[in-house]
Amino acid sequence: MDNRIKLYIWFSVIFSVLGEEWTANVVKSIDALVGSCVVLPCTVSHPGTYLSTSRLRGIWHRKDKSNEIFYHEDSTKILDSFKGRTRLLGNLGQNNCTLEIIQVKDHDNGPFCFRIELVRKDTNQPTKEKYSFVEKCADITMIHDKPQLKLGPIKTATQGKPYTLTCSVHHTCPSHLPQIKWSRERKDDDITEVHKHIHSGVWEAESILSFVPEEKDDESELTCTATFSGGIKSEAKFTLNVKRQQNYNHIIIPAVAVAATAVIFGLFCVLMVKKYNMWNRMSRLSLLQK
Repeated sequence: MDNRIKLYIWFSVIFSVLGEEWTANVVKSIDALVGSCVVLPCTVSHPGTYLSTSRLRGIWHRKDKSNEIFYHEDSTKILDSFKGRTRLLGNLGQNNCTLEIIQVKDHDNGPFCFRIELVRKDTNQPTKEKYSFVEKCADITMIHDKPQLKLGPIKTATQGKPYTLTCSVHHTCPSHLPQIKWSRERKDDDITEVHKHIHSGVWEAESILSFVPEEKDDESELTCTATFSGGIKSEAKFTLNVKRQQNYNHIIIPAVAVAATAVIFGLFCVLMVKKYNMWNRMSRLSLLQK
């Protein structure tokens, strides 16, 4: 290959790499239930080819004080108030820098910013390539009130017919899903759990209870309880109204009996008339023969 072509290709590769930048996307704001946990979604991208997790080091720090570290692979560098409470959920080699914070406290204020460093493969020491994304940090709003559960659809049940009730709640900690339980969990009941992502940083846990109500279930109380990480519980209650199915046996049975009696009586009358007509003809024949 011509040297000029080689040189052109080399410069093209260099300029294409230099033209790209390291970027990170972090959830801007998120609610966190005090005493529970919270997950800060984060993705990072870099120019060039694939880099293994061993070549990358992820760090979370305070925006205005980069030396105040919330997460570091070297736990001795983490602020005492955060030690043992943070971890990376994502794999940096797969561009995932998501952070989990457990046992959320009132003073867990940020903003929380992500930094990534390239390290030497042989010594694990950082290189000069370090990137802090202080323009994209996460703010946490501390929530003290228990999350409100949503029950629905609220409607009257019908005895003997399938009935479905759903209990759902939003949360911000998909690594420790809320556990939803019903006060009614009988052998023939069917319970289905659904977990879905609502939008950045917010998920929904849902429990669907299906059963066939009986007459004894009328005015019974159904309770849905959600237990969050840290043992925090929230519940919602609902009084079930069961409509009895109409029983028409007291009308149908007598009507059937009357109809059956009428049919039998009619058949009897027909037979009697036929028998009378036959007897009458035989009597006439007997007179004629005399």
